[in-house]
Amino acid sequence: MKKVFYIICIGLLFLGCEDVIEVDVPQSPPRLSVDALVRLNTNSATTTVQIKANLTSAFFEDITAAELTSISIVNPDYVPTSALDSQELVFSGLGAGVYEATKETQFFAEGALQLNIEHNGQRYLAKTQYVQSAPLLNLEQGDGTLFTGNETEVEVSFLDNSDRTDFYLVDLDFGDYLVTEDEFYNGQSFRFSYFYDDKVEEGSEINVSLLGVDEPFYNYMNQLIVQSGGDQGPFQTPSATVKGNIINITNSGTTSDTINTEDSENFALGYFAVCQTFTETIIIE
Repeated sequence: MKKVFYIICIGLLFLGCEDVIEVDVPQSPPRLSVDALVRLNTNSATTTVQIKANLTSAFFEDITAAELTSISIVNPDYVPTSALDSQELVFSGLGAGVYEATKETQFFAEGALQLNIEHNGQRYLAKTQYVQSAPLLNLEQGDGTLFTGNETEVEVSFLDNSDRTDFYLVDLDFGDYLVTEDEFYNGQSFRFSYFYDDKVEEGSEINVSLLGVDEPFYNYMNQLIVQSGGDQGPFQTPSATVKGNIINITNSGTTSDTINTEDSENFALGYFAVCQTFTETIIIE
Protein backbone atom coordinates (compact mmCIF):
# COMPACT_ATOMS: atom_id res chain seq x y z
CA MET A 1 0.00 0.00 0.00
CA LYS A 2 2.90 2.33 0.75
CA LYS A 3 4.24 1.82 -2.77
CA VAL A 4 0.94 2.89 -4.22
CA PHE A 5 0.90 5.96 -1.99
CA TYR A 6 4.44 6.95 -3.08
CA ILE A 7 3.54 6.57 -6.74
CA ILE A 8 0.47 8.78 -6.32
CA CYS A 9 2.53 11.45 -4.55
CA ILE A 10 5.19 11.46 -7.27
CA GLY A 11 2.52 11.74 -9.94
CA LEU A 12 0.95 14.73 -8.18
CA LEU A 13 4.37 16.34 -7.90
CA PHE A 14 4.92 16.16 -11.66
CA LEU A 15 1.44 17.49 -12.35
CA GLY A 16 2.02 20.40 -10.01
CA CYS A 17 5.22 21.35 -11.84
CA GLU A 18 3.66 21.67 -15.28
CA ASP A 19 4.22 25.09 -16.87
CA VAL A 20 2.55 26.61 -19.89
CA ILE A 21 5.18 27.29 -22.52
CA GLU A 22 4.46 30.17 -24.81
CA VAL A 23 6.10 29.92 -28.22
CA ASP A 24 6.87 33.12 -30.07
CA VAL A 25 6.00 32.73 -33.74
CA PRO A 26 7.07 35.15 -36.46
CA GLN A 27 4.72 38.10 -36.85
CA SER A 28 4.61 40.02 -40.09
CA PRO A 29 2.10 42.19 -41.92
CA PRO A 30 -0.04 40.48 -44.58
CA ARG A 31 1.73 40.01 -47.90
CA LEU A 32 0.05 39.76 -51.29
CA SER A 33 0.33 36.30 -52.86
CA VAL A 34 -0.57 35.84 -56.54
CA ASP A 35 -1.16 32.64 -58.54
CA ALA A 36 -0.56 33.92 -62.08
CA LEU A 37 0.44 30.74 -63.87
CA VAL A 38 -1.13 30.80 -67.35
CA ARG A 39 -1.39 27.32 -68.88
CA LEU A 40 -1.65 27.80 -72.61
CA ASN A 41 -3.29 25.27 -74.95
CA THR A 42 -2.06 26.48 -78.33
CA ASN A 43 -4.66 24.35 -80.14
CA SER A 44 -7.42 26.58 -78.78
CA ALA A 45 -8.34 29.86 -80.52
CA THR A 46 -9.08 31.64 -77.23
CA THR A 47 -7.79 31.24 -73.70
CA THR A 48 -9.61 31.98 -70.45
CA VAL A 49 -7.18 32.91 -67.69
CA GLN A 50 -7.90 32.80 -63.96
CA ILE A 51 -5.57 34.54 -61.53
CA LYS A 52 -5.94 34.07 -57.78
CA ALA A 53 -4.85 36.67 -55.23
CA ASN A 54 -4.60 36.09 -51.47
CA LEU A 55 -3.12 37.72 -48.42
CA THR A 56 -0.73 35.67 -46.33
CA SER A 57 -1.09 35.88 -42.57
CA ALA A 58 0.78 34.97 -39.42
CA PHE A 59 1.32 31.35 -38.39
CA PHE A 60 -1.81 29.33 -37.51
CA GLU A 61 -4.11 31.86 -39.18
CA ASP A 62 -6.14 31.42 -42.34
CA ILE A 63 -5.12 32.84 -45.71
CA THR A 64 -7.68 35.40 -46.86
CA ALA A 65 -8.74 36.45 -50.35
CA ALA A 66 -7.31 39.72 -51.64
CA GLU A 67 -9.56 42.38 -53.15
CA LEU A 68 -7.49 43.99 -55.89
CA THR A 69 -8.09 47.52 -57.14
CA SER A 70 -7.14 46.46 -60.67
CA ILE A 71 -5.37 43.67 -62.52
CA SER A 72 -4.43 43.40 -66.20
CA ILE A 73 -1.98 41.85 -68.65
CA VAL A 74 -0.41 44.08 -71.31
CA ASN A 75 1.37 42.89 -74.46
CA PRO A 76 2.94 45.91 -76.24
CA ASP A 77 4.03 43.67 -79.14
CA TYR A 78 0.56 42.31 -79.85
CA VAL A 79 -1.18 43.52 -83.03
CA PRO A 80 -4.94 43.92 -82.38
CA THR A 81 -7.15 42.02 -84.80
CA SER A 82 -10.08 44.47 -84.78
CA ALA A 83 -11.18 47.90 -83.60
CA LEU A 84 -12.55 46.32 -80.41
CA ASP A 85 -9.33 44.45 -79.72
CA SER A 86 -6.44 45.96 -77.74
CA GLN A 87 -3.00 45.30 -76.29
CA GLU A 88 -4.42 45.12 -72.76
CA LEU A 89 -6.46 42.36 -71.13
CA VAL A 90 -8.41 43.61 -68.10
CA PHE A 91 -9.57 41.07 -65.52
CA SER A 92 -12.92 41.00 -63.73
CA GLY A 93 -13.38 39.79 -60.18
CA LEU A 94 -15.39 36.61 -59.59
CA GLY A 95 -15.17 36.82 -55.80
CA ALA A 96 -12.99 35.06 -53.21
CA GLY A 97 -9.83 36.54 -54.74
CA VAL A 98 -10.40 35.02 -58.19
CA TYR A 99 -10.02 37.19 -61.32
CA GLU A 100 -10.82 36.06 -64.87
CA ALA A 101 -10.51 37.26 -68.48
CA THR A 102 -10.60 35.76 -71.98
CA LYS A 103 -8.41 36.66 -74.94
CA GLU A 104 -7.17 35.27 -78.26
CA THR A 105 -4.51 32.64 -77.54
CA GLN A 106 -2.08 34.42 -79.85
CA PHE A 107 -2.07 37.38 -77.45
CA PHE A 108 -0.19 35.21 -74.93
CA ALA A 109 2.04 33.32 -77.39
CA GLU A 110 4.25 36.19 -78.58
CA GLY A 111 5.90 39.33 -77.26
CA ALA A 112 6.81 40.60 -73.79
CA LEU A 113 3.89 40.17 -71.40
CA GLN A 114 3.41 42.45 -68.40
CA LEU A 115 1.21 41.71 -65.39
CA ASN A 116 0.01 44.90 -63.67
CA ILE A 117 -1.64 44.80 -60.26
CA GLU A 118 -2.83 47.52 -57.91
CA HIS A 119 -3.75 46.63 -54.35
CA ASN A 120 -4.16 48.72 -51.22
CA GLY A 121 -2.37 51.68 -52.77
CA GLN A 122 0.56 49.56 -53.94
CA ARG A 123 1.48 48.84 -57.58
CA TYR A 124 3.03 45.54 -58.63
CA LEU A 125 4.62 44.49 -61.92
CA ALA A 126 5.81 41.18 -63.37
CA LYS A 127 7.22 40.47 -66.83
CA THR A 128 7.44 37.19 -68.71
CA GLN A 129 7.37 35.58 -72.13
CA TYR A 130 5.62 32.51 -73.48
CA VAL A 131 7.64 29.28 -73.17
CA GLN A 132 7.11 26.22 -75.36
CA SER A 133 6.73 22.70 -74.02
CA ALA A 134 6.68 19.19 -75.57
CA PRO A 135 3.71 16.84 -76.04
CA LEU A 136 3.38 13.87 -73.72
CA LEU A 137 4.15 10.64 -75.59
CA ASN A 138 2.76 8.15 -73.12
CA LEU A 139 1.09 7.93 -69.74
CA GLU A 140 0.56 4.47 -68.29
CA GLN A 141 0.28 2.61 -65.03
CA GLY A 142 3.24 0.50 -63.91
CA ASP A 143 3.49 -2.28 -61.33
CA GLY A 144 6.48 -1.03 -59.35
CA THR A 145 6.45 0.04 -55.68
CA LEU A 146 8.79 1.88 -53.31
CA PHE A 147 8.67 1.44 -49.53
CA THR A 148 5.29 0.28 -48.25
CA GLY A 149 4.29 -1.73 -51.28
CA ASN A 150 1.01 0.20 -51.47
CA GLU A 151 2.22 2.89 -53.88
CA THR A 152 0.84 3.27 -57.39
CA GLU A 153 3.38 3.75 -60.18
CA VAL A 154 2.60 5.98 -63.16
CA GLU A 155 5.10 6.13 -66.01
CA VAL A 156 5.41 9.41 -67.95
CA SER A 157 7.30 9.96 -71.21
CA PHE A 158 7.82 12.81 -73.68
CA LEU A 159 10.12 13.73 -76.57
CA ASP A 160 12.40 16.70 -75.98
CA ASN A 161 13.08 19.24 -78.75
CA SER A 162 16.70 19.21 -79.92
CA ASP A 163 16.66 22.80 -81.23
CA ARG A 164 16.61 24.51 -77.85
CA THR A 165 17.45 24.17 -74.16
CA ASP A 166 14.29 23.19 -72.31
CA PHE A 167 13.10 23.39 -68.73
CA TYR A 168 9.90 21.66 -67.66
CA LEU A 169 7.43 21.71 -64.80
CA VAL A 170 5.48 18.47 -64.39
CA ASP A 171 2.09 18.78 -62.67
CA LEU A 172 1.29 15.32 -61.32
CA ASP A 173 -2.10 16.27 -59.82
CA PHE A 174 -3.00 16.39 -56.10
CA GLY A 175 -0.61 19.34 -55.65
CA ASP A 176 2.45 17.23 -56.58
CA TYR A 177 5.08 18.81 -58.84
CA LEU A 178 8.47 17.96 -60.32
CA VAL A 179 10.96 19.99 -62.35
CA THR A 180 13.40 18.69 -64.94
CA GLU A 181 15.79 20.11 -67.54
CA ASP A 182 17.03 18.49 -70.75
CA GLU A 183 20.76 18.74 -70.01
CA PHE A 184 21.18 14.94 -70.25
CA TYR A 185 18.40 14.08 -72.72
CA ASN A 186 18.36 16.96 -75.20
CA GLY A 187 16.51 15.88 -78.35
CA GLN A 188 15.74 12.45 -76.90
CA SER A 189 12.69 10.78 -75.40
CA PHE A 190 12.65 10.97 -71.61
CA ARG A 191 10.77 8.52 -69.40
CA PHE A 192 10.34 8.54 -65.63
CA SER A 193 8.13 6.98 -62.96
CA TYR A 194 6.20 8.71 -60.22
CA PHE A 195 4.79 6.87 -57.22
CA TYR A 196 1.52 7.91 -55.61
CA ASP A 197 0.71 6.88 -52.05
CA ASP A 198 -2.43 5.10 -50.86
CA LYS A 199 -4.59 8.19 -51.50
CA VAL A 200 -4.81 6.94 -55.10
CA GLU A 201 -7.26 4.05 -55.38
CA GLU A 202 -8.70 1.95 -58.17
CA GLY A 203 -10.84 4.13 -60.42
CA SER A 204 -8.99 7.33 -59.48
CA GLU A 205 -8.51 9.81 -62.33
CA ILE A 206 -5.06 11.40 -62.56
CA ASN A 207 -4.32 14.39 -64.79
CA VAL A 208 -0.65 14.85 -65.67
CA SER A 209 0.50 18.08 -67.35
CA LEU A 210 3.85 19.00 -68.89
CA LEU A 211 4.56 22.74 -68.85
CA GLY A 212 7.39 24.55 -70.60
CA VAL A 213 9.12 27.01 -68.25
CA ASP A 214 12.12 29.32 -68.40
CA GLU A 215 15.17 28.90 -66.19
CA PRO A 216 14.20 31.50 -63.52
CA PHE A 217 10.79 29.87 -63.02
CA TYR A 218 12.46 26.44 -62.97
CA ASN A 219 14.77 27.62 -60.16
CA TYR A 220 11.86 29.20 -58.28
CA MET A 221 9.79 26.01 -58.43
CA ASN A 222 12.77 23.88 -57.46
CA GLN A 223 13.18 25.93 -54.27
CA LEU A 224 9.51 25.57 -53.38
CA ILE A 225 9.48 21.83 -54.02
CA VAL A 226 12.57 21.32 -51.85
CA GLN A 227 11.06 23.38 -49.03
CA SER A 228 7.71 21.63 -49.13
CA GLY A 229 8.96 18.11 -49.58
CA GLY A 230 7.33 17.92 -53.00
CA ASP A 231 3.71 18.16 -51.87
CA GLN A 232 3.07 21.88 -52.22
CA GLY A 233 1.73 23.84 -55.14
CA PRO A 234 3.69 26.74 -56.55
CA PHE A 235 1.59 29.49 -55.02
CA GLN A 236 0.88 28.29 -51.50
CA THR A 237 2.72 30.08 -48.70
CA PRO A 238 6.20 28.49 -48.41
CA SER A 239 7.96 27.71 -45.12
CA ALA A 240 10.44 30.46 -45.97
CA THR A 241 9.98 33.44 -48.23
CA VAL A 242 10.89 32.57 -51.82
CA LYS A 243 10.87 35.62 -54.02
CA GLY A 244 9.20 35.30 -57.41
CA ASN A 245 9.09 37.82 -60.25
CA ILE A 246 6.26 40.07 -58.97
CA ILE A 247 7.92 43.29 -57.78
CA ASN A 248 6.58 46.40 -56.05
CA ILE A 249 6.99 49.53 -58.18
CA THR A 250 4.92 51.94 -56.08
CA ASN A 251 7.85 54.23 -55.29
CA SER A 252 9.73 53.79 -58.54
CA GLY A 253 8.52 57.03 -60.10
CA THR A 254 8.59 55.41 -63.54
CA THR A 255 6.23 53.66 -65.89
CA SER A 256 6.09 49.90 -66.25
CA ASP A 257 7.98 50.17 -69.56
CA THR A 258 11.03 51.84 -68.02
CA ILE A 259 11.03 50.38 -64.52
CA ASN A 260 14.50 50.31 -62.99
CA THR A 261 13.89 50.34 -59.24
CA GLU A 262 11.72 48.34 -56.89
CA ASP A 263 10.75 48.00 -53.24
CA SER A 264 12.85 44.95 -52.41
CA GLU A 265 11.07 44.31 -49.11
CA ASN A 266 7.45 44.78 -50.16
CA PHE A 267 7.25 42.36 -53.07
CA ALA A 268 4.38 39.94 -53.68
CA LEU A 269 4.70 36.19 -53.33
CA GLY A 270 3.98 34.01 -56.35
CA TYR A 271 4.99 34.04 -59.98
CA PHE A 272 3.75 35.23 -63.36
CA ALA A 273 4.45 32.72 -66.14
CA VAL A 274 2.87 31.79 -69.48
CA CYS A 275 3.53 28.15 -70.34
CA GLN A 276 2.53 25.95 -73.22
CA THR A 277 0.86 22.98 -71.56
CA PHE A 278 0.09 19.42 -72.65
CA THR A 279 -2.20 17.32 -70.46
CA GLU A 280 -3.10 13.63 -70.47
CA THR A 281 -5.42 11.66 -68.17
CA ILE A 282 -5.10 8.13 -66.79
CA ILE A 283 -7.62 6.02 -64.84
CA ILE A 284 -6.01 3.82 -62.18
CA GLU A 285 -6.90 0.13 -62.48
